[in-house]
Amino acid sequence: MTSSDKTPELPRVGVMIGDPCGVGPEVLLKSWASGQLQAVCKPVAIGSAAVLQQTAAQLGLPVRVRTVATPEEVRGGADALEVLDSGALDPALVTPGHDNEACGRASGVWLDEADAFARAGRLQATVMAPISSVALDMAGMLDRVVQAKPGESYLLLVSGPLRVAHLTDHVLLRDVSGLITAELIESAVHTLHEVLRRWGLAHPRIAVAGFNPHAKGPEDERMLPGIARAQAAGLDVSGPISPDTVFRHCIEGRYDIVLAMYHDQGHIAIKTAAFAGNVAVVIGPPYPHVTVAHGTAYDIVGRGVADHSMLLNATLTAASLAAGRGFPALA
Repeated sequence: MTSSDKTPELPRVGVMIGDPCGVGPEVLLKSWASGQLQAVCKPVAIGSAAVLQQTAAQLGLPVRVRTVATPEEVRGGADALEVLDSGALDPALVTPGHDNEACGRASGVWLDEADAFARAGRLQATVMAPISSVALDMAGMLDRVVQAKPGESYLLLVSGPLRVAHLTDHVLLRDVSGLITAELIESAVHTLHEVLRRWGLAHPRIAVAGFNPHAKGPEDERMLPGIARAQAAGLDVSGPISPDTVFRHCIEGRYDIVLAMYHDQGHIAIKTAAFAGNVAVVIGPPYPHVTVAHGTAYDIVGRGVADHSMLLNATLTAASLAAGRGFPALA
């Protein structure tokens, strides 16, 4: 057998368990128990092994938990969910359904650990189960959550064939207009092109959504030189396209991704197309970082009814992107 005949090793994907007071541990256990993750990656939880064990026992989930000391020890087998537990949390401090500082601090530590492992190449991708921004803020660790920043990083939402990146994210709508420049559009399009190629799309087709109705207005005019320069550099980019049609065009397969101008322009399209199973990818870190589009769901903690499809799809997506296979077909 030559080296080219060898089956590529599955990527190691670290899944931070989310805030222990929420449904993160539950949806992680259910995702692992589905058996789908082990076929595409070596999943490893990052968080409290005791919390996962307690959650499995409380909900009657057939999952055995085993701690490992390093990512390199992860086998990815079907016999046990492997956990990297640094001892950042005393499980006695968990208050199900309620925020507390200890769990916020532990969440911040686990996010730091996941990032450090991935930047060192010891994990090939990371996934974040639902966290509590309130608890992280209580612990002074809210900055651990990777945020989209115009020109530096971008939020990408995925709902089946509809993929939407956002030029701006949590920005007041009145301020978005001034941020739209030819230079920022050109930079964003190049970033999307490069990262999509790295993830396995050989020839990304990018659509730029207009800002105004029918893409007619001063902001849309300002986009044109940036789009033209990207096209001259050989990128397959179109726009600005009327924002009331461009998302449907992507769903129909004309484009691989839409660059939306602001938060609600993209989020409304994604959450109208479908909600269950959606995932979010942060473009910026030097590795795939994927999360879910829902929160901690404190109102249903401990009832065993949390929908795990988003975390399952987030982990399947992280594994596929890390392996350079593009976006997987998700249910």
